[in-house]
Amino acid sequence: MPAVPSWLLEPLWDQFSALLPDRPAYDPSHPLGCHRPRISDRIIFEKLIQVLRFGCSYQSIADCACGATTIRERRDEWIRLGIFAKLKAIARDSYDRIVGLVLEELAVDGCIAKAPGGGQCAGRSPVDRGKLGMKRSLLVDGSGIPLGRVLAPANRHDSPLLAPTLDKLDGIGPLPERITVHLDAGYDSQKTRDELESRSLKGEIAHKGDKAPIQAGQRWHVERTNSWHNNFNKLQRCYERNEEVIDAFFDLADAIITVRRLIREAWTLYRWDDRPVRRP
Repeated sequence: MPAVPSWLLEPLWDQFSALLPDRPAYDPSHPLGCHRPRISDRIIFEKLIQVLRFGCSYQSIADCACGATTIRERRDEWIRLGIFAKLKAIARDSYDRIVGLVLEELAVDGCIAKAPGGGQCAGRSPVDRGKLGMKRSLLVDGSGIPLGRVLAPANRHDSPLLAPTLDKLDGIGPLPERITVHLDAGYDSQKTRDELESRSLKGEIAHKGDKAPIQAGQRWHVERTNSWHNNFNKLQRCYERNEEVIDAFFDLADAIITVRRLIREAWTLYRWDDRPVRRP
């Protein structure tokens, strides 16, 4: 079973490989000049996709093509170069040019995932009998395209994470004059309203005590995106301890989600010679 279909993997790899620096197949500084060739970046990229999708360990995904240590080392090298963050930004900008981000209607919500290994973003989960968990505060546009996130321990309340989550808008622009932020009842406080007002944002906040179906509004987009994230087992049950590694996997997942939506929306909006008969 492939981690992602080929119609999604190929455009992701084409853009990812364009961001990678040139590396010779053999290290020219080697004294003998005849050691083993460097493992292909394509192999490591597909291994990381499998780790993200299936949630398996590096040891279990390693084989004769490459070892677990090589996967980790190449992953850390790409993180230092900012490759994952650049891939996410390029995918989002491409979606904005071809389809268009719905920035007039934003939504923010928190989601708790398991973090059995602990680490920088882990804390006691209030919904899992005090076991270690991780919370992500997610910002999406009106169609559910992920725009940014903030990672925190599971015992952090959603409301204090709203300000750093909205700060992710600084890297996106230009923004429309009137923006509505849709929030659930967990943000129903005067502090939240003051925060939105200071940013010239309009808040559509559910009221505490009212039934959810009556005041669902347009928050279902962020709930759906949280579900898309949880389809990646690495994010649903995260054993990584380093925040920058977790962020890298989230950036890769955001790029996959955005490119997938871009391909499907473009199939409806545009026509081209080799357009498939059925939508992928």
